[in-house]
Amino acid sequence: MLSREDFVSRFGGVFEHSPFIAERAYDAGSMTEPLTASGVHAALAAVFRAASREERLGVLRAHPDLAGRLAISGELTEDSRKEQSGAGLDRLNPAEHARFTELNSAYVEKYGFPFIIAVKGLGKEDILEAFETRIGNGRDEEFSTATAQVEKIALLRLTSMLPEAE
Repeated sequence: MLSREDFVSRFGGVFEHSPFIAERAYDAGSMTEPLTASGVHAALAAVFRAASREERLGVLRAHPDLAGRLAISGELTEDSRKEQSGAGLDRLNPAEHARFTELNSAYVEKYGFPFIIAVKGLGKEDILEAFETRIGNGRDEEFSTATAQVEKIALLRLTSMLPEAE
């Protein structure tokens, strides 16, 4: 079994900049060998769901804007960079970039956290459509949607890191 330090080092970034989730999952003793994507995800997601609303909001706020200033300046985490690049968000034309910037600003102003969507398998048009639809949601509905998307992103990240059980 991995030590706590190794576990947190390996899985502490699965929930964007939120190692407390991996720390609590490890401390709960819910990890069993062999580590699988679904098993680690279940343990991490349980901790995320049990966290206070303020802690979950902090996890949401730790996510970068899509095609935002961190992407432009090259300051995204490696996972976020790969995810956004895979969706074509690093290749926006000026009009598309302006639209993402406008939507990012309006969304953060309305909800207090960035727009979060698991971009794997989506193109920029799909993401813009979801953005434009979800910005009409109520605050509680969007908080629930965003937290579900965070869990989906975590599962996708874990799936690329770990095998599934045979």
